[in-house]
Amino acid sequence: MDFFSFLGATLVPLILVILIILILAANVKVVQQSKAYVVERLGAFHTVWGVGIHFKIPFIERVAKVISLKEQVVDFAPQPVITKDNVTMQIDTVIYFQITDPKLYTYGVEHPMSAIENLTATTLRNIIGSLELDQSLTSRDHINTQMRSLLDEATDPWGIKVNRVELKNILPPREIQDAMEKQMKAERERREAILQAEGQKQSQILVAEGEKQSLILRADAAKQAAIMKAEGEAEAIRKVQEATAEAIKLLNEANASDAVVKLKALEAFQAAADGKATKIIIPSEIQGLAGLCASAKALLEKDEVPKS
Repeated sequence: MDFFSFLGATLVPLILVILIILILAANVKVVQQSKAYVVERLGAFHTVWGVGIHFKIPFIERVAKVISLKEQVVDFAPQPVITKDNVTMQIDTVIYFQITDPKLYTYGVEHPMSAIENLTATTLRNIIGSLELDQSLTSRDHINTQMRSLLDEATDPWGIKVNRVELKNILPPREIQDAMEKQMKAERERREAILQAEGQKQSQILVAEGEKQSLILRADAAKQAAIMKAEGEAEAIRKVQEATAEAIKLLNEANASDAVVKLKALEAFQAAADGKATKIIIPSEIQGLAGLCASAKALLEKDEVPKS
């Protein structure tokens, strides 16, 4: 056996082994988490592979479609819709959906995304067409819920579950937008005026409360001053009365004569006369005492005249 015969005898089997290994390796499939493989055998649906390692029979089986089981989001372009009162608006829609049945999704409808988009546009036109402009602008949550229910029911035969529908933007005609902007501006100005009026009202209330508290404090201060003045005057009167009583007591203890008592009364009268009274009534006892003093003065002067 020459070299070339030996090389052919050993190389051909080696190549065959390598080809078999490559074919087997190419037909080993590992399905990742949140993925599903739709497998066909001889052109017909065979099974759905879940998470794990799988072997595909070469030339007999094929992976028809790899499907993601995660929730998906599709943002459709704005669609023209007409309201019940014949106003054309542009509305774009966002749909959150999830594939629940890979087999139905693969064989249920051709071009599922295009089918969902057309179905969404049709459903949106039907719902908005039954509402007037004001209702369309203020009933967004109601429209979202109604669309989700209708789309979920319609896409169930396709193995799709619609979880949520959101109206992203609602754009009425330009003239209506201008009118709405003017209305919102007027509403903002009205609210601002109300807030300013409320602020002025609160400010006036606070000023009035401050003045009220100031008047109360001044009145209370005047009251306290009057009370203290009255108490001072009462205390002075009390002390005068106590001094008078003490003087009378001392006179009584000293057995003062009637003349001394009258002299004391005269001193008290003198102190009273030093005041600011414009009219003083002189008791008869003091008048007699005054005459007595005059007589005593005359006798003294007579005694002082020198004898010749």
